[in-house]
Amino acid sequence: MTLTSPLRRPLLRLAVALSLGAALPLSASAAGTELLNVSYDVARELYKDVNPAFIAAYKQQTGQTVTIKQSHGGSSKQARAVADGLEASVVTMNQANDIDMLADRGLVTKDWAKKFPHNAAPYYSTMVYLVRKGNPKQIRNWEDLARPGVQVIIPNPKTAGNGRYTYLAAWGSVLKKGGNEAQARDLVGRIFKNVPILDAGGRAATTTFTQRQIGDVLVTFENEVSMVRKEFGNDFEVVYPSTSILAESPVAVVDKVVDRRNQRKEATAYLNFLYSPQGQEIGAKHYLRVRSDAVMKKYAANYKPIQLFTVDELFGGWRNAQKRHFDDGGEFDKIYQPK
Repeated sequence: MTLTSPLRRPLLRLAVALSLGAALPLSASAAGTELLNVSYDVARELYKDVNPAFIAAYKQQTGQTVTIKQSHGGSSKQARAVADGLEASVVTMNQANDIDMLADRGLVTKDWAKKFPHNAAPYYSTMVYLVRKGNPKQIRNWEDLARPGVQVIIPNPKTAGNGRYTYLAAWGSVLKKGGNEAQARDLVGRIFKNVPILDAGGRAATTTFTQRQIGDVLVTFENEVSMVRKEFGNDFEVVYPSTSILAESPVAVVDKVVDRRNQRKEATAYLNFLYSPQGQEIGAKHYLRVRSDAVMKKYAANYKPIQLFTVDELFGGWRNAQKRHFDDGGEFDKIYQPK
């Protein structure tokens, strides 16, 4: 049957409209918002628990659906990926220096550390040792890592935040005892001579130590070694040095991305959730030190008292530490000789 002209025109307009509608993306309210959290290597298990908890809480509060994708790797490597075009909605790193770099590139606001409480770090940790059962090499403190015959597993300070924290913790341990810069350089140099493999990220270093059975001691975040001890039981022991470094886990909204994608409300709510009682509880269950006094008290058995110093206190802040120690041609490049 041939359609008459008055009927055919509305049907054609409807067909065109349907065709265009199929080609256009659904609105954020209809399809939900998808966030990408670009994070550091050893935070995988943390965000496996955080994400569904936030999604459920946000749905209950707003009626809106949010989905979250994750990307993990060495902290500095992840930050460079974002700088090179990986479209993160938020970054959840293990050092401020990586987010400062994104701010320098115009992806994050310069005052990102003031956007959330506690310098935008909902969690913190420190560097401790994981040794094999019985601690056969009797490793107790930073000087022990420099002894001949001790193999130390540390991820690369050029690519991994925990490798950088370990380097600075060892260097700072000398200064805290009244030693000078030359003595600190000597200790760190001797420690890195004992590093047989320089993995790119913290989780790779953990695998090298626990599964490949390489090394006498793994130096990494307190929360990472506690999780390994929980998983492997009596195969390993945790050793706390007398002093170590305060290792914050800062977070930021990637402003350039969320504004273009109209995700600011959801991305901000996601990071605020980390400070909520539920978010703090999840962090503590993963052996992170949290900002809530009530939650810290509840999980006090997970944390051993330890004298901590900060990057600001001994190194003049992350920018100075990066320039002096970890930029190309810096102290680390002078100290470390690849095997």
